[in-house]
Amino acid sequence: MKLNLSLSKIAEIMDAKLVSAHPEEKVASFVTDSRVVAPGDAFIALKGQKHDARRFIPDVLKKGASVIVAEAEGFTVPENSNASFLLVEDALKALQALAKYHRVNSTLKVAAVTGSNGKSTTKQMLRAICETAGETVANMGNFNNQFGVPFSLLEIQDKHKYGVFELGASKEGDIEEIASLAVPDAAVITNVGPSHLEFFHDMETVFRTKTEIAKCLNFGGTLVYNADDEFLSRLKTEFKGKSISFGFTPGADLQILETDNFSFTYKGEAYVIDVKLERHDKLNAAAAAGAAIALGLYMDNVKKGLLSFTPMPMRLERVEKNGAHFILDCYNANPASMKNALEILGREAASPRVAVLGDMKELGASSKEYHRLLARYVQDNRVEYAFLAGPEMKYAYEALKSAPGVKTFYALTPQGWKKELSAALAKGGTCLVKASRSMNFENVLKEI
Repeated sequence: MKLNLSLSKIAEIMDAKLVSAHPEEKVASFVTDSRVVAPGDAFIALKGQKHDARRFIPDVLKKGASVIVAEAEGFTVPENSNASFLLVEDALKALQALAKYHRVNSTLKVAAVTGSNGKSTTKQMLRAICETAGETVANMGNFNNQFGVPFSLLEIQDKHKYGVFELGASKEGDIEEIASLAVPDAAVITNVGPSHLEFFHDMETVFRTKTEIAKCLNFGGTLVYNADDEFLSRLKTEFKGKSISFGFTPGADLQILETDNFSFTYKGEAYVIDVKLERHDKLNAAAAAGAAIALGLYMDNVKKGLLSFTPMPMRLERVEKNGAHFILDCYNANPASMKNALEILGREAASPRVAVLGDMKELGASSKEYHRLLARYVQDNRVEYAFLAGPEMKYAYEALKSAPGVKTFYALTPQGWKKELSAALAKGGTCLVKASRSMNFENVLKEI
Protein backbone atom coordinates (compact mmCIF):
# COMPACT_ATOMS: atom_id res chain seq x y z
CA MET A 1 0.00 0.00 0.00
CA LYS A 2 1.26 3.45 -0.95
CA LEU A 3 -0.95 6.08 0.62
CA ASN A 4 1.49 8.98 0.88
CA LEU A 5 -0.94 10.95 3.08
CA SER A 6 0.02 13.31 5.88
CA LEU A 7 -1.00 12.57 9.45
CA SER A 8 -3.17 15.68 9.47
CA LYS A 9 -5.04 14.46 6.35
CA ILE A 10 -5.47 10.98 7.80
CA ALA A 11 -6.81 12.53 11.01
CA GLU A 12 -9.35 14.45 8.93
CA ILE A 13 -10.43 11.30 7.06
CA MET A 14 -10.68 9.20 10.23
CA ASP A 15 -12.29 12.00 12.26
CA ALA A 16 -9.43 11.49 14.73
CA LYS A 17 -7.75 13.63 17.35
CA LEU A 18 -4.10 13.90 16.35
CA VAL A 19 -1.41 13.91 19.01
CA SER A 20 1.81 14.53 17.11
CA ALA A 21 4.81 16.78 16.96
CA HIS A 22 4.94 16.18 13.19
CA PRO A 23 1.41 16.59 11.73
CA GLU A 24 2.67 16.77 8.14
CA GLU A 25 4.64 13.54 8.41
CA LYS A 26 3.66 11.19 5.55
CA VAL A 27 2.27 7.70 6.17
CA ALA A 28 2.49 5.02 3.48
CA SER A 29 0.81 2.00 5.09
CA PHE A 30 -0.76 0.49 8.19
CA VAL A 31 -0.53 -2.90 9.90
CA THR A 32 -2.86 -4.55 12.42
CA ASP A 33 -0.71 -7.53 13.42
CA SER A 34 1.57 -6.50 16.30
CA ARG A 35 3.86 -9.45 15.56
CA VAL A 36 5.00 -8.02 12.23
CA VAL A 37 5.49 -4.39 13.25
CA ALA A 38 8.84 -2.97 12.11
CA PRO A 39 10.51 0.39 12.86
CA GLY A 40 8.57 3.24 11.25
CA ASP A 41 5.32 1.29 10.81
CA ALA A 42 1.87 2.66 11.55
CA PHE A 43 -0.20 0.35 13.77
CA ILE A 44 -4.01 0.22 14.00
CA ALA A 45 -5.12 -1.22 17.33
CA LEU A 46 -8.39 -2.87 16.34
CA LYS A 47 -10.86 -3.64 19.09
CA GLY A 48 -13.33 -6.49 18.80
CA GLN A 49 -15.79 -8.27 21.05
CA LYS A 50 -13.14 -10.66 22.35
CA HIS A 51 -9.87 -8.78 21.88
CA ASP A 52 -8.44 -5.31 22.28
CA ALA A 53 -5.20 -4.75 20.39
CA ARG A 54 -4.47 -1.66 22.48
CA ARG A 55 -2.81 -4.00 24.96
CA PHE A 56 -0.06 -4.54 22.38
CA ILE A 57 0.72 -0.84 22.02
CA PRO A 58 3.64 -0.91 24.51
CA ASP A 59 5.15 -3.79 22.53
CA VAL A 60 4.80 -2.14 19.12
CA LEU A 61 6.27 1.11 20.48
CA LYS A 62 9.31 -0.86 21.61
CA LYS A 63 9.56 -2.27 18.08
CA GLY A 64 9.70 1.26 16.70
CA ALA A 65 6.14 1.93 15.50
CA SER A 66 5.94 5.61 14.58
CA VAL A 67 2.13 6.00 14.40
CA ILE A 68 -0.61 4.45 16.51
CA VAL A 69 -4.36 4.49 15.75
CA ALA A 70 -6.31 3.68 18.92
CA GLU A 71 -9.79 4.12 20.31
CA ALA A 72 -9.80 7.07 22.68
CA GLU A 73 -12.17 5.74 25.33
CA GLY A 74 -10.20 4.37 28.27
CA PHE A 75 -6.84 5.02 26.61
CA THR A 76 -4.07 7.35 27.76
CA VAL A 77 -1.28 8.39 25.44
CA PRO A 78 2.01 7.17 26.95
CA GLU A 79 4.27 9.89 28.28
CA ASN A 80 7.63 10.58 26.62
CA SER A 81 6.66 8.67 23.47
CA ASN A 82 8.11 9.80 20.15
CA ALA A 83 5.25 8.19 18.24
CA SER A 84 2.23 10.03 16.83
CA PHE A 85 -1.26 9.02 17.98
CA LEU A 86 -4.56 9.15 16.11
CA LEU A 87 -7.34 8.82 18.70
CA VAL A 88 -10.64 7.66 17.23
CA GLU A 89 -14.07 6.57 18.39
CA ASP A 90 -14.00 3.25 16.51
CA ALA A 91 -10.75 1.84 15.08
CA LEU A 92 -12.46 -0.38 12.51
CA LYS A 93 -14.64 2.47 11.25
CA ALA A 94 -11.52 4.64 11.03
CA LEU A 95 -9.80 1.99 8.89
CA GLN A 96 -12.88 1.68 6.69
CA ALA A 97 -13.13 5.46 6.25
CA LEU A 98 -9.51 5.59 5.09
CA ALA A 99 -10.12 2.70 2.67
CA LYS A 100 -13.20 4.34 1.17
CA TYR A 101 -11.35 7.65 0.76
CA HIS A 102 -8.55 5.82 -1.04
CA ARG A 103 -11.02 3.97 -3.29
CA VAL A 104 -13.14 6.96 -4.32
CA ASN A 105 -10.02 9.00 -5.06
CA SER A 106 -8.73 6.33 -7.45
CA THR A 107 -9.47 6.10 -11.17
CA LEU A 108 -9.77 2.33 -11.60
CA LYS A 109 -12.98 0.45 -12.42
CA VAL A 110 -14.12 -1.83 -9.58
CA ALA A 111 -16.13 -5.04 -9.59
CA ALA A 112 -17.43 -6.59 -6.37
CA VAL A 113 -18.58 -10.21 -6.21
CA THR A 114 -20.82 -11.82 -3.61
CA GLY A 115 -23.03 -14.91 -3.39
CA SER A 116 -23.49 -18.12 -1.41
CA ASN A 117 -21.36 -20.23 -3.79
CA GLY A 118 -18.85 -19.57 -6.52
CA LYS A 119 -17.80 -16.05 -5.56
CA SER A 120 -14.10 -16.88 -5.20
CA THR A 121 -13.95 -18.70 -8.54
CA THR A 122 -15.93 -15.91 -10.23
CA LYS A 123 -13.57 -13.35 -8.74
CA GLN A 124 -10.54 -15.24 -10.03
CA MET A 125 -12.07 -15.66 -13.49
CA LEU A 126 -12.91 -11.96 -13.66
CA ARG A 127 -9.44 -11.07 -12.44
CA ALA A 128 -7.93 -13.16 -15.25
CA ILE A 129 -10.17 -11.35 -17.77
CA CYS A 130 -9.31 -7.90 -16.43
CA GLU A 131 -5.59 -8.66 -16.45
CA THR A 132 -5.75 -9.00 -20.24
CA ALA A 133 -6.67 -5.30 -20.37
CA GLY A 134 -4.55 -3.75 -17.62
CA GLU A 135 -3.04 -4.02 -14.13
CA THR A 136 -5.59 -5.51 -11.75
CA VAL A 137 -5.78 -5.60 -7.95
CA ALA A 138 -7.86 -8.20 -6.09
CA ASN A 139 -8.30 -9.44 -2.55
CA MET A 140 -7.33 -12.86 -1.27
CA GLY A 141 -10.25 -15.13 -0.44
CA ASN A 142 -10.05 -14.74 3.34
CA PHE A 143 -9.76 -10.96 3.02
CA ASN A 144 -13.42 -10.66 2.11
CA ASN A 145 -14.90 -9.32 5.37
CA GLN A 146 -15.19 -5.97 7.17
CA PHE A 147 -11.52 -6.19 8.16
CA GLY A 148 -10.02 -7.67 4.99
CA VAL A 149 -11.84 -5.62 2.36
CA PRO A 150 -10.59 -2.23 3.59
CA PHE A 151 -7.00 -3.49 3.66
CA SER A 152 -7.46 -4.85 0.14
CA LEU A 153 -8.80 -1.50 -1.05
CA LEU A 154 -5.77 0.21 0.44
CA GLU A 155 -3.63 -1.85 -1.96
CA ILE A 156 -5.00 0.17 -4.90
CA GLN A 157 -2.19 2.00 -6.70
CA ASP A 158 -2.10 4.47 -9.58
CA LYS A 159 -0.94 1.72 -11.95
CA HIS A 160 -4.13 -0.30 -11.44
CA LYS A 161 -6.81 -0.08 -14.10
CA TYR A 162 -9.22 -2.62 -12.56
CA GLY A 163 -10.09 -3.90 -9.09
CA VAL A 164 -11.93 -7.15 -8.34
CA PHE A 165 -13.04 -7.73 -4.76
CA GLU A 166 -14.88 -10.67 -3.22
CA LEU A 167 -17.36 -9.79 -0.46
CA GLY A 168 -18.43 -12.28 2.20
CA ALA A 169 -21.14 -12.07 4.83
CA SER A 170 -22.25 -13.91 7.93
CA LYS A 171 -25.14 -11.65 8.97
CA GLU A 172 -27.55 -9.10 7.55
CA GLY A 173 -25.90 -5.75 6.88
CA ASP A 174 -22.42 -7.18 6.26
CA ILE A 175 -22.52 -6.77 2.48
CA GLU A 176 -23.76 -3.20 2.64
CA GLU A 177 -21.02 -2.35 5.16
CA ILE A 178 -18.18 -3.47 2.91
CA ALA A 179 -19.72 -2.86 -0.52
CA SER A 180 -20.18 0.79 0.46
CA LEU A 181 -16.38 0.98 0.78
CA ALA A 182 -15.71 -0.64 -2.61
CA VAL A 183 -18.30 1.49 -4.47
CA PRO A 184 -18.44 -1.05 -7.33
CA ASP A 185 -18.99 -0.16 -10.97
CA ALA A 186 -20.12 -3.76 -11.47
CA ALA A 187 -21.81 -5.69 -8.65
CA VAL A 188 -22.09 -9.47 -9.10
CA ILE A 189 -24.39 -11.84 -7.20
CA THR A 190 -23.60 -15.46 -8.09
CA ASN A 191 -26.52 -17.12 -6.26
CA VAL A 192 -28.51 -17.32 -3.04
CA GLY A 193 -28.15 -20.56 -1.10
CA PRO A 194 -28.36 -22.04 2.41
CA SER A 195 -24.99 -20.95 3.80
CA HIS A 196 -24.34 -19.40 7.24
CA LEU A 197 -27.94 -20.14 8.25
CA GLU A 198 -26.76 -20.23 11.85
CA PHE A 199 -26.62 -16.44 11.57
CA PHE A 200 -29.09 -15.67 8.75
CA HIS A 201 -31.83 -18.05 10.02
CA ASP A 202 -33.80 -18.13 6.73
CA MET A 203 -33.30 -17.85 2.98
CA GLU A 204 -35.17 -14.58 2.63
CA THR A 205 -32.60 -12.96 4.94
CA VAL A 206 -29.80 -14.43 2.80
CA PHE A 207 -31.46 -12.86 -0.26
CA ARG A 208 -31.80 -9.46 1.40
CA THR A 209 -28.17 -9.57 2.52
CA LYS A 210 -26.70 -10.54 -0.86
CA THR A 211 -28.75 -7.91 -2.68
CA GLU A 212 -27.48 -5.18 -0.36
CA ILE A 213 -24.63 -4.89 -2.87
CA ALA A 214 -27.00 -3.24 -5.35
CA LYS A 215 -27.48 -0.27 -3.01
CA CYS A 216 -23.76 0.47 -3.16
CA LEU A 217 -23.25 0.68 -6.91
CA ASN A 218 -21.28 3.60 -8.23
CA PHE A 219 -23.21 6.14 -10.31
CA GLY A 220 -24.06 4.45 -13.60
CA GLY A 221 -23.00 1.04 -12.25
CA THR A 222 -24.41 -2.32 -13.36
CA LEU A 223 -25.84 -5.20 -11.34
CA VAL A 224 -24.92 -8.66 -12.68
CA TYR A 225 -27.09 -11.50 -11.35
CA ASN A 226 -27.97 -15.17 -11.84
CA ALA A 227 -31.29 -15.50 -13.68
CA ASP A 228 -31.40 -19.24 -12.89
CA ASP A 229 -31.58 -18.58 -9.15
CA GLU A 230 -35.14 -18.70 -7.80
CA PHE A 231 -34.50 -15.74 -5.49
CA LEU A 232 -32.35 -13.58 -7.77
CA SER A 233 -34.74 -14.00 -10.71
CA ARG A 234 -36.99 -11.58 -8.81
CA LEU A 235 -34.49 -8.82 -9.59
CA LYS A 236 -35.74 -8.70 -13.18
CA THR A 237 -38.74 -6.74 -11.90
CA GLU A 238 -37.56 -5.58 -8.47
CA PHE A 239 -34.29 -3.88 -9.50
CA LYS A 240 -34.74 -0.67 -11.48
CA GLY A 241 -31.13 0.15 -12.37
CA LYS A 242 -28.81 -1.11 -15.11
CA SER A 243 -28.40 -4.88 -15.04
CA ILE A 244 -27.07 -7.91 -16.89
CA SER A 245 -28.63 -11.27 -16.07
CA PHE A 246 -26.86 -14.54 -16.85
CA GLY A 247 -27.76 -18.21 -16.80
CA PHE A 248 -29.12 -21.13 -18.80
CA THR A 249 -32.60 -19.63 -18.50
CA PRO A 250 -34.08 -18.54 -21.85
CA GLY A 251 -34.35 -14.78 -21.79
CA ALA A 252 -31.24 -14.21 -19.69
CA ASP A 253 -29.23 -11.30 -21.10
CA LEU A 254 -26.17 -13.54 -21.27
CA GLN A 255 -27.60 -16.99 -21.97
CA ILE A 256 -25.36 -20.02 -21.56
CA LEU A 257 -25.83 -22.67 -24.26
CA GLU A 258 -26.01 -26.41 -23.57
CA THR A 259 -22.73 -27.33 -25.28
CA ASP A 260 -19.60 -29.24 -24.22
CA ASN A 261 -17.49 -26.08 -24.29
CA PHE A 262 -18.42 -22.67 -22.83
CA SER A 263 -20.67 -20.88 -25.25
CA PHE A 264 -23.31 -18.20 -24.80
CA THR A 265 -25.34 -15.56 -26.54
CA TYR A 266 -25.35 -11.86 -25.74
CA LYS A 267 -27.32 -9.19 -27.60
CA GLY A 268 -28.10 -11.54 -30.46
CA GLU A 269 -24.51 -12.69 -30.98
CA ALA A 270 -23.19 -16.16 -30.18
CA TYR A 271 -19.75 -16.63 -28.62
CA VAL A 272 -17.75 -19.84 -28.21
CA ILE A 273 -14.78 -20.25 -25.85
CA ASP A 274 -12.99 -23.57 -26.12
CA VAL A 275 -12.70 -24.39 -22.43
CA LYS A 276 -14.18 -27.40 -20.64
CA LEU A 277 -16.15 -26.35 -17.58
CA GLU A 278 -18.54 -28.12 -15.26
CA ARG A 279 -22.07 -26.71 -15.24
CA HIS A 280 -21.54 -24.67 -12.07
CA ASP A 281 -18.33 -23.18 -13.46
CA LYS A 282 -20.15 -22.19 -16.64
CA LEU A 283 -22.37 -20.06 -14.39
CA ASN A 284 -19.27 -18.61 -12.70
CA ALA A 285 -17.71 -17.87 -16.10
CA ALA A 286 -20.94 -16.23 -17.28
CA ALA A 287 -20.99 -14.07 -14.15
CA ALA A 288 -17.40 -13.02 -14.83
CA ALA A 289 -18.18 -12.32 -18.47
CA GLY A 290 -21.21 -10.21 -17.52
CA ALA A 291 -19.13 -8.20 -15.06
CA ALA A 292 -16.39 -7.71 -17.67
CA ILE A 293 -18.96 -6.34 -20.11
CA ALA A 294 -20.26 -4.02 -17.37
CA LEU A 295 -16.69 -2.75 -16.84
CA GLY A 296 -16.37 -1.93 -20.53
CA LEU A 297 -14.15 -4.83 -21.59
CA TYR A 298 -14.48 -6.66 -24.90
CA MET A 299 -15.40 -10.26 -25.71
CA ASP A 300 -11.82 -10.79 -26.83
CA ASN A 301 -10.72 -9.99 -23.26
CA VAL A 302 -13.29 -12.45 -21.92
CA LYS A 303 -12.00 -15.19 -24.21
CA LYS A 304 -8.32 -14.59 -23.44
CA GLY A 305 -8.95 -14.36 -19.71
CA LEU A 306 -10.99 -17.57 -19.44
CA LEU A 307 -8.48 -19.47 -21.56
CA SER A 308 -5.70 -18.40 -19.16
CA PHE A 309 -7.68 -19.00 -15.95
CA THR A 310 -6.18 -21.48 -13.49
CA PRO A 311 -8.62 -23.09 -11.00
CA MET A 312 -7.98 -22.43 -7.33
CA PRO A 313 -6.53 -25.21 -5.13
CA MET A 314 -8.96 -27.36 -3.12
CA ARG A 315 -11.91 -26.29 -5.27
CA LEU A 316 -12.81 -29.41 -7.26
CA GLU A 317 -9.07 -29.87 -7.73
CA ARG A 318 -8.18 -33.05 -9.61
CA VAL A 319 -5.41 -35.17 -8.07
CA GLU A 320 -4.07 -38.62 -8.95
CA LYS A 321 -2.67 -40.80 -6.16
CA ASN A 322 -1.96 -44.54 -5.90
CA GLY A 323 -3.99 -45.28 -9.02
CA ALA A 324 -7.10 -43.48 -7.81
CA HIS A 325 -8.57 -40.21 -9.07
CA PHE A 326 -9.42 -37.66 -6.38
CA ILE A 327 -11.68 -34.61 -6.55
CA LEU A 328 -10.44 -32.41 -3.72
CA ASP A 329 -13.00 -29.78 -2.68
CA CYS A 330 -12.13 -28.85 0.89
CA TYR A 331 -12.26 -25.06 0.80
CA ASN A 332 -15.87 -24.84 1.93
CA ALA A 333 -19.11 -26.79 2.03
CA ASN A 334 -22.79 -25.97 2.16
CA PRO A 335 -25.86 -27.83 0.86
CA ALA A 336 -25.71 -26.36 -2.65
CA SER A 337 -22.00 -26.98 -3.16
CA MET A 338 -22.31 -30.51 -1.72
CA LYS A 339 -25.09 -31.31 -4.17
CA ASN A 340 -23.06 -29.93 -7.05
CA ALA A 341 -19.92 -31.86 -6.09
CA LEU A 342 -21.83 -35.14 -5.73
CA GLU A 343 -23.40 -34.62 -9.15
CA ILE A 344 -19.89 -34.26 -10.60
CA LEU A 345 -18.84 -37.48 -8.84
CA GLY A 346 -21.92 -39.23 -10.21
CA ARG A 347 -20.90 -38.43 -13.78
CA GLU A 348 -17.44 -39.98 -13.33
CA ALA A 349 -16.90 -43.28 -15.13
CA ALA A 350 -14.14 -44.68 -12.90
CA SER A 351 -15.65 -47.03 -10.32
CA PRO A 352 -15.92 -47.32 -7.39
CA ARG A 353 -17.31 -43.82 -6.86
CA VAL A 354 -16.42 -42.87 -3.29
CA ALA A 355 -17.71 -39.87 -1.33
CA VAL A 356 -15.63 -38.73 1.65
CA LEU A 357 -17.73 -36.07 3.36
CA GLY A 358 -17.34 -33.94 6.47
CA ASP A 359 -19.62 -31.54 8.32
CA MET A 360 -21.22 -28.55 6.67
CA LYS A 361 -20.76 -25.83 9.30
CA GLU A 362 -22.85 -22.79 10.29
CA LEU A 363 -26.25 -24.20 9.31
CA GLY A 364 -27.73 -23.56 12.76
CA ALA A 365 -31.16 -25.06 13.43
CA SER A 366 -31.31 -26.30 9.81
CA SER A 367 -28.17 -28.44 10.16
CA LYS A 368 -29.96 -31.74 10.88
CA GLU A 369 -32.36 -31.23 7.96
CA TYR A 370 -29.63 -30.43 5.44
CA HIS A 371 -27.32 -33.23 6.55
CA ARG A 372 -30.17 -35.73 6.24
CA LEU A 373 -30.93 -34.35 2.77
CA LEU A 374 -27.32 -35.09 1.86
CA ALA A 375 -28.20 -38.78 2.01
CA ARG A 376 -30.57 -38.28 -0.93
CA TYR A 377 -27.83 -36.56 -2.96
CA VAL A 378 -25.50 -39.50 -2.27
CA GLN A 379 -28.11 -42.03 -3.42
CA ASP A 380 -29.05 -40.03 -6.52
CA ASN A 381 -25.49 -39.87 -7.85
CA ARG A 382 -24.32 -43.49 -8.14
CA VAL A 383 -22.09 -43.29 -5.05
CA GLU A 384 -20.94 -46.77 -4.02
CA TYR A 385 -19.05 -45.91 -0.82
CA ALA A 386 -19.80 -43.06 1.59
CA PHE A 387 -17.27 -42.22 4.33
CA LEU A 388 -18.72 -39.65 6.73
CA ALA A 389 -17.04 -37.80 9.61
CA GLY A 390 -18.00 -35.06 12.06
CA PRO A 391 -20.73 -34.61 14.68
CA GLU A 392 -23.25 -33.24 12.16
CA MET A 393 -22.64 -36.01 9.63
CA LYS A 394 -24.25 -38.50 12.00
CA TYR A 395 -27.61 -37.29 10.61
CA ALA A 396 -26.56 -38.18 7.07
CA TYR A 397 -25.30 -41.53 8.34
CA GLU A 398 -28.63 -42.31 10.04
CA ALA A 399 -30.41 -41.67 6.75
CA LEU A 400 -27.87 -43.64 4.68
CA LYS A 401 -26.91 -46.66 6.78
CA SER A 402 -29.76 -48.83 5.51
CA ALA A 403 -29.80 -47.41 1.95
CA PRO A 404 -29.36 -50.11 -0.74
CA GLY A 405 -26.33 -49.87 -2.98
CA VAL A 406 -24.25 -47.60 -0.74
CA LYS A 407 -21.69 -48.96 1.72
CA THR A 408 -21.58 -46.36 4.47
CA PHE A 409 -18.99 -45.73 7.19
CA TYR A 410 -19.19 -43.13 9.97
CA ALA A 411 -16.82 -41.85 12.66
CA LEU A 412 -16.29 -38.59 14.47
CA THR A 413 -12.97 -38.16 12.65
CA PRO A 414 -11.51 -39.68 9.45
CA GLN A 415 -9.12 -41.73 11.59
CA GLY A 416 -12.09 -43.99 12.37
CA TRP A 417 -12.38 -45.33 8.81
CA LYS A 418 -9.00 -44.59 7.24
CA LYS A 419 -8.16 -48.27 6.70
CA GLU A 420 -11.54 -49.01 5.13
CA LEU A 421 -11.15 -46.04 2.77
CA SER A 422 -7.72 -47.24 1.64
CA ALA A 423 -9.15 -50.69 0.99
CA ALA A 424 -12.06 -49.28 -1.05
CA LEU A 425 -9.62 -47.39 -3.29
CA ALA A 426 -7.02 -50.16 -3.51
CA LYS A 427 -7.86 -50.87 -7.16
CA GLY A 428 -8.47 -47.28 -8.22
CA GLY A 429 -11.76 -45.44 -8.65
CA THR A 430 -12.91 -41.87 -8.13
CA CYS A 431 -13.04 -40.23 -4.71
CA LEU A 432 -14.68 -36.91 -3.82
CA VAL A 433 -13.26 -35.33 -0.65
CA LYS A 434 -15.44 -32.47 0.59
CA ALA A 435 -16.13 -30.70 3.88
CA SER A 436 -16.21 -27.27 5.46
CA ARG A 437 -12.81 -25.63 5.74
CA SER A 438 -12.50 -26.09 9.51
CA MET A 439 -12.65 -29.88 9.07
CA ASN A 440 -9.20 -29.87 7.35
CA PHE A 441 -10.22 -32.73 5.06
CA GLU A 442 -7.28 -32.16 2.72
CA ASN A 443 -5.36 -34.23 5.30
CA VAL A 444 -7.42 -37.28 4.32
CA LEU A 445 -5.64 -37.37 0.97
CA LYS A 446 -2.24 -37.03 2.65
CA GLU A 447 -2.84 -39.88 5.06
CA ILE A 448 -4.14 -42.66 2.82
